[in-house]
Order: sequence, then C-alpha cells, then structure tokens
Amino acid sequence: MIIRPANANDRSNVIALWETVFPDDPPHNAPPKVFDTKLALHDDMLFVAVQEDAVIGTTMAGYDGHRGWLHKVAVLPLYQRQGIATALVRHAISALQSIGCTKVNLQIRPTNTEVRKFYEALGFDVEERLDMAKHIG
Repeated sequence: MIIRPANANDRSNVIALWETVFPDDPPHNAPPKVFDTKLALHDDMLFVAVQEDAVIGTTMAGYDGHRGWLHKVAVLPLYQRQGIATALVRHAISALQSIGCTKVNLQIRPTNTEVRKFYEALGFDVEERLDMAKHIG
C-alpha cells in the first residue's frame, strides 16, 4: 500500500468510497462537491491509500495557519482493521507538521464510540467545546 496525494483520476473511486463509508452524510458534504472543491485548492492535502491501483482509503487535511483539521478518514470495509486508517492519519499529521501546524482537530459524532476509541488510541483527546455552524451556501 502507498499513500499519496489524490488527483483527478481518483475522482470516481474516492466518491464511491465516501458514499460507501459515509452513507448518511448531509447534502452539503456531497462527495463529488467535496472532492472537486478540495482538488481545486491545489494544496495536496487530500490523501489516498492505494493498493494494486485501487483506492482503498482516504483522509483530507487542512490548515488555516492556526490549527489543522482532519476530515474524511475512510477505509473500504474489506480493508478495515489492517492499520490503513492509522497510516493515513499519521501521514496527514506529518504533512501538517511539515508546514508548521502544531495542533490538529477533528470532529466525530458523539454516538460514534468506536471511532472515538480509534482516535484516542492515536493520542487525540476530547476537548469540551460547543460546535457551532452556519450554512451559507
């Protein structure tokens, strides 16, 4: 398996992966829109895990100069529990560190206890915050 930045040729595979792993994402997180918008930034922070030319996992990172974020950590069900998500998260964190990031945040649903345990095993802590959002488009 290799981890590399995604490119336009990965579009259909990444969209299919996200639709499989995140079937209940809200419309504003529509996979085609998210993929196209991220690639348009040209920041090389959408990573794919590839095995035998197949996209089997993703993670997306971002940095605003204050803190980094992780999004869309996803692995196809057939490949889960093989260390791929861990490798993707570590790869993204390393990329963020290389551009000066000193703190990484992520969001998970409070009911997703299995994913919470995964991130805690990677050294993430729960920070009590009130998450707010405003949809503007």
